[in-house]
Amino acid sequence: MASKKEKDRKYQLADELKQHFQDYSKCFLCDVDNVGSNQLHSIRASLRGKALVYCGKNTQMRRVLRELEQEGMSQLEKLRNALKLNLCLVFTNDALGDIRDIIAENKVGAPARPGALAQCDVIVPKGNTGMEPTMTSFLQALNIQSKITKGSIEIINDVQLITKGDKVEASQAQLLDKLGIKPFAYSLQVRHVYDDGAMYDPAVLDITNEQILSSFASGIKNVAAISLETGVPTVASVPYSILLAFGNLLAVAVETEYSFKEAEAIKEFIANPEAFAVAAAPAAAAADAPAAVEAKKESSSEEIGGAGGMFADDY
Repeated sequence: MASKKEKDRKYQLADELKQHFQDYSKCFLCDVDNVGSNQLHSIRASLRGKALVYCGKNTQMRRVLRELEQEGMSQLEKLRNALKLNLCLVFTNDALGDIRDIIAENKVGAPARPGALAQCDVIVPKGNTGMEPTMTSFLQALNIQSKITKGSIEIINDVQLITKGDKVEASQAQLLDKLGIKPFAYSLQVRHVYDDGAMYDPAVLDITNEQILSSFASGIKNVAAISLETGVPTVASVPYSILLAFGNLLAVAVETEYSFKEAEAIKEFIANPEAFAVAAAPAAAAADAPAAVEAKKESSSEEIGGAGGMFADDY
């Protein structure tokens, strides 16, 4: 039976959690498997002033969240449903990406434990192990070729001892411990992100502003293309419609006697191209060939307008 002191502490933690949800609008749900108390203390120290780490029993945290939902914070239901297994909450009001990076930087090397899933491929390097010759049979059982050199065992070739995703066997863990190899590194693993009522995968934090703008521009181009094909004007298609209409007016002016100010230069060029060629000759002789080509491209772009590179670089 829990003592009065334990009950008071439980109620205190519950009140603290309620207050955290009042003070912070964002939090991470982090997996704390294989993270020791010393490492957790180090993470708290690195986040001091920027974020707060809260560890508690899932049942208690779900109970607090349920009470907050009844008080009007219904958006916490998603967070409550995600509280499973060994998780902690990291509250913050700062930029989520920056806090996630600080959490990821706090990694601590750890030995391989029997039954644990390998985070990566584990390679045992060749060379002298410092192990006594009596351990030769132990290496042979793991299919590791070795020889005796100056009274100790030497591994002949690099050996992939464990494959990523496989369970670590007791003999493999024992060998790595004897060799002083700590192949794995553990830290808090961000599983979910809660941001003012929205829950999403932490991979979303890796999306850059450039990617968002590129995706948005691509969508605008698609909308403009559909609008032009269907004849339904939209804000995205109006600039292209105006450019295409202007091109049609120029074509009509060239083929008829009708003219307007913007068409006069083109009609004059078609009527007397030699005059333009003579006027352009001195300038072409003074400029380098690459510069001339670039100038020609820019001139063509100005004459044709944005529709010349239809949906390519207009946004």
